[in-house]
Amino acid sequence: MAPTGLGGDAVAEIEARIRACRICAEAFAATATAHAPRPVPWLSAEAPILIAGQAPGARVHALGRPFDDASGDRLRDWMGVDRAAFYDRRRFAVLPMAFCFPGYDAQSSDLPPPRVCAETWRRAALAAMPGIRLTLLIGGHAQRWHLGSGARAVTATVRAWRSWPEGVLPLPHPSWRNSGWLKRNPWFAAELVPELRARVSTALAPG
Repeated sequence: MAPTGLGGDAVAEIEARIRACRICAEAFAATATAHAPRPVPWLSAEAPILIAGQAPGARVHALGRPFDDASGDRLRDWMGVDRAAFYDRRRFAVLPMAFCFPGYDAQSSDLPPPRVCAETWRRAALAAMPGIRLTLLIGGHAQRWHLGSGARAVTATVRAWRSWPEGVLPLPHPSWRNSGWLKRNPWFAAELVPELRARVSTALAPG
């Protein structure tokens, strides 16, 4: 449930509107998966950490909870938190670039998040979450939206993590498809994962 109070009321209102959204129904019906929209918002008026991701995958679409899949397990390991902490909305909020599973193309690859979703909902959702102190930008779509012209290819953007504001940390997507990327870029586990865990711990600390 969304947090209560004035901020919580704003979160509950926008979540209800997002869950009712069917803007992409026709587009999703035309994909290889031919699925119906199922928005998965996970907002919070209290959480200090925002996970700005890409879009739900097929498993999240089926279960209705963000990062409830192998990608989420890897992300939680990177951050050094367990499932209970991750799904505590007093600690974490999740705001993907699209709230629905976009579907697969004919080659069974994920389609990109529809731009209309962020154009319709993102600014209002961010405004309803005033407690955010640390934003984790997962993947190129979120990095380009939040960092604007400063964002480059994902590898370059993530590798330049020291150059971004302290309250922003770009990350690769934790998908199993990126296992090869992680092997080719050992600096990520050696340098950035410890920094990520430290910033998460600081953001979650009382006061």
